[in-house]
Amino acid sequence: MNILDDIYAKLMPSHGYRWKGRLGGVQDGRTNGLLWYKDLGCHVSGEFSMAVIQANNLLEDQSQVESGQLINGLYGTFVGVYDGHGGPEAAQFVNNNFFSNIKKFASQDGQMSADVIRKSFLKTEDEFISLVRDQWRTCPQLASVGTCCLVGVICNGLIYIANAGDSRVVLGREERGGRRISAIQLSEEHNVNRESIREELRFLHPEDPKIVVKKHNVWRVKGLIQVSRSIGDAYLKSPEFNKEPLLPKFRLAQPFSKQILSPRPSVSIHEINSQDKFLIFASDGLWDHLSNEEAVHIVHSHPRNGIARRLVKAALQVAARKREMRYSDLKKIERGVRRHFHDDITVVVVYLDPSLMNISSSFSMKGPAPNEFCM
Repeated sequence: MNILDDIYAKLMPSHGYRWKGRLGGVQDGRTNGLLWYKDLGCHVSGEFSMAVIQANNLLEDQSQVESGQLINGLYGTFVGVYDGHGGPEAAQFVNNNFFSNIKKFASQDGQMSADVIRKSFLKTEDEFISLVRDQWRTCPQLASVGTCCLVGVICNGLIYIANAGDSRVVLGREERGGRRISAIQLSEEHNVNRESIREELRFLHPEDPKIVVKKHNVWRVKGLIQVSRSIGDAYLKSPEFNKEPLLPKFRLAQPFSKQILSPRPSVSIHEINSQDKFLIFASDGLWDHLSNEEAVHIVHSHPRNGIARRLVKAALQVAARKREMRYSDLKKIERGVRRHFHDDITVVVVYLDPSLMNISSSFSMKGPAPNEFCM
């Protein structure tokens, strides 16, 4: 076992996905080439569908749906989408640890709240940075690994959304007696290709005229990364990692004393009403190819069973058209090479059924482990 294998062993349980509790006959997720999917399952306030398509050599996206008793007497559903970069380790670490942190803080406070979620982000960040520090001499590349983190908690008639990075959640709401469906974005994205995010960084770092740099028509923080918030990316969080043995391409020429990227999420709270029908949680790989309105229309106009897989297929069809090729030919391209055509894509569609809001069921499901498609 090499050093990286040893770290994987610490980060991951036995690979795959897991269920807890009674599921009414719902079966585990399945794989088909580079695609992993769970066509339909149940959570405490409705049904859900999950799908993941791999593009990178190692799958860097991770995801989970956890549903049941969050704290004593409080039932709800937790959804997490973690879009890793630089490697799968940070995303897998968050997938394994974030939910336990949110339950711990909710139990301490006796309730779910935006503050509980914020504290869970910071705790998970601290735990991963500690792992990076412990492994610094033997595996310094962990300092350059990070993940976007999008989470949602549905409980007590509220939807809590927290995001650090550029994944996105969109609400589908029926209007005019169901004749029209609206797409309402519930998350804020922290990508420096947005002017408001560049301005935020310039405000926070007035002493650094090169806090954001445009390279090859794409804006990047310090010329390195497109997101301004994440979990991990220790090399842009603490100067202790801005040195050897980290690879030169990740080391900044000018030393820094102030944290460059932030783990703090933007948080919103939405009160569910009878017109709110479903939520689409997805990594930016989906939104690179589908608009909010296109995705919501697809979900609204097709059956629930397999809907996440349908969204992935729609995104891949657009990706193929952009490269003037057939979808059937795109599907033949192997992982690694596939990254030149599209990113890893994770989609979780969560339906909101008011009649089921208070049912006390309990289960857990996680998307595929980073090496699931690579064995």
